[in-house]
This record gives sequence, C-alpha cells and structure tokens, in this order.
Amino acid sequence: MTLRGFALWLVLIGVEFINGTLRTIFLAPRVGDFQARQIGVFTGTFLILVVACLFVRWLHADNSKSLILVGLLWLALTVLFELGFGHFVFDRSWESLGSDYHVSRGGLLPIGLVVLTFAPLIAARLRGLQKSD
Repeated sequence: MTLRGFALWLVLIGVEFINGTLRTIFLAPRVGDFQARQIGVFTGTFLILVVACLFVRWLHADNSKSLILVGLLWLALTVLFELGFGHFVFDRSWESLGSDYHVSRGGLLPIGLVVLTFAPLIAARLRGLQKSD
C-alpha cells in the first residue's frame, strides 16, 4: 500500500505541477502571483480529489486508518517537495514560501494540505468503498 501511495503521489505532483505552471502562465499575470496562488489552492484541491477518486480503489487501502496513513504520506512528501523544489529549483525565499502557509496573512495552502491529507478517505467514501466508522 505504501508503494502504491507513493506512486499515486507522483501522479498528484505531476498534476499539481501542470496546475501550477498554467496558473503562473495564465492567471498570475492577470491577478498577481499571491492571489493566483490563493486561487490555485482551490483548483489544486479539486484536482487532488479527482485523482484520488479515480485511483482510490487501486490503492488497496481497506480501512480508514490505512487511508489516513496514505494521506499523511502524501502530506509529508508534498510539504518536503513544495519547500525543497520551491526554494532550490525556483529560488523562492523561505519567507515567500512561508507566506503560503500563513492563513492569517491570506495564505491558503494549509486548507489544501488538510484536504490532501484526507483525500484518500474522502475519495473512498465518495466511491462507496468506505463506510463511516
């Protein structure tokens, strides 16, 4: 299950990378970078749920605990990737990256990360694979 969770995370990161690229090219010039990143949280969250719904059966996670563990794996990998890739590849400052996490300053990324964490469980329930515990 962990290997499948990792493989599916790679799909999610690919989808999110495309989402971010399109956001930067088309949305940021119109509304500004920070507001585009705020909007991107909602489009990214939607895409995460779509991918999770499409592949949740493939995960073979058979209970709520397993589904949440996959979500926690996705959370850890995503935060590490976001910070590492953003800083070392895109040369964003730690302060700029941190602004995405400050809800009190308009950063909405924590909302997306909460949904990401619970996406496997949400997807399983939406697909009728998991009953409420």
